[in-house]
Amino acid sequence: MTADPTLAWDDGAIVTVDQTALPHRRNVLRITTVDELIDAIARLAIRGAPALGIAGALGVALSAYRHGSAYRHGADEPVRRDAARLAAARPTAVNLAWGVDRALSRLAEGADAVLAEATALAEEDERVNRAASSRAADLLRELCPRPRLRILTHCHTGRLATGGVGTALGAVHHLAGQGQVEMVFATETRPLLQGARLTVWELRDAAIPHRLLVDSAAASALAAGLVDCVVVGADRIAANGDVANKIGTYPLAVVAARHRVPFVVIAPESTIDEATPCGAAISIEQRPGDEVTSIAGVDTTCAGTEVFNPAFDVTPRDLVTAIVTEDRLWYPADPGTGDLADRIDRLATVVEDFPRPGVRFRDLAGVYAQPATLGAAAHALAAAYRDAFSHVVAVEARGFMVGTAVALATGKPLVLVRKAGKLPGPLRSVKYDLEYGEDVLEMQESAVPPDGRALIVDDVLATGGTLAAVAKLVTESGAAVAGFGVLLELAGLGGVRRLHPHRVVALQTDRS
Repeated sequence: MTADPTLAWDDGAIVTVDQTALPHRRNVLRITTVDELIDAIARLAIRGAPALGIAGALGVALSAYRHGSAYRHGADEPVRRDAARLAAARPTAVNLAWGVDRALSRLAEGADAVLAEATALAEEDERVNRAASSRAADLLRELCPRPRLRILTHCHTGRLATGGVGTALGAVHHLAGQGQVEMVFATETRPLLQGARLTVWELRDAAIPHRLLVDSAAASALAAGLVDCVVVGADRIAANGDVANKIGTYPLAVVAARHRVPFVVIAPESTIDEATPCGAAISIEQRPGDEVTSIAGVDTTCAGTEVFNPAFDVTPRDLVTAIVTEDRLWYPADPGTGDLADRIDRLATVVEDFPRPGVRFRDLAGVYAQPATLGAAAHALAAAYRDAFSHVVAVEARGFMVGTAVALATGKPLVLVRKAGKLPGPLRSVKYDLEYGEDVLEMQESAVPPDGRALIVDDVLATGGTLAAVAKLVTESGAAVAGFGVLLELAGLGGVRRLHPHRVVALQTDRS
């Protein structure tokens, strides 16, 4: 664990700071029962998706030790009942149930094994935080041209919410450490003003320039051009990319889209729930009405006023610029493949009798001259395959531009396949027929590991000879072909049939 972890195990108790008392008081909680832990989670003394995962796992350890005598004789039902109550304490945050399940997976080995799993989960979260925040910082530098960024963040996603440096706020810390943050705008954030109390406290502690704004002022800040990017965390991400996060996230995403400001979600892979198909299937927690009708015990509205107080909302995937995890960049919003196909078609030109008489050559130089179009194409290919590949394999020479763009969009390693004599050995080589004659391609032997899955990209798919040859290089190295991605398919030349049964994604198809 970190030197000052959010949650720690100390002689049969979970030790943590009561987040509801900050920033004015630092109350340390020593939790010795599952009931106490459930209460702490429900009243937000412990909160933040990754921290909830750690708490859930430690809670199972508490129960396992408590029921030790009966448990050692195979009666684990009391522990499983406690685990079920823990997992249900906050239904929207998937990490809580995930942490509980992780710990339960070691239940048959005894309470010590359950605690070991919970401890490992906490240590793992620290590494996950650093990887995701570093990847997100790189993306934000790419998306925002200013040397020092003005970042708006919602809720609290720092070290108190995780087992490490934080998710969205972790990226802010990463950028600030390199002198690349001009200002952080932190919203107050319902429920319990978590941004005002916790985010501001952490930013102040780190001496990062910041301003607090009421939630309803965020749109004005974006409209005034004061914000370069919006970064948030997530409590559950559906399989299709819809994001459940703190209430107020959805309107922020709408306003960010209106003003063309990147909206980036930073979360661990464990927050992505493949069992939840879309946002509509996410259960939204409703908070008590007195969180709205009073502040610090003082009534702020008329007695008996009914309240609608959801803790979370769901942001549709088409409003999300990118989701960043420790393993990947995911662009859940389809960048508009229909519109993209039209753009590629308009920017491509036909050159007659090149490279030999009778050949109609499709030149995509116009696409490469438009960074926005090339970037959208890379994101579309990445979205089509999501995380089904580990390496991007690009074919000399025009495929290098496409491959570089896809590798940058996904954070995946780029592998170059070149003509004979262009790469240092040891090499694998293949001779193949192509529409203009015969050639040889080579790839370095160690480029794609045996357990790798290659997305093979090029600019144009004609007869498929080149891409089939690259696939042979990949499979001969022991790796697998995840599929093919091209900007343009010349449908009449049969390339897709030649590459069967592998999937082929072409962003534009010429059927002439």
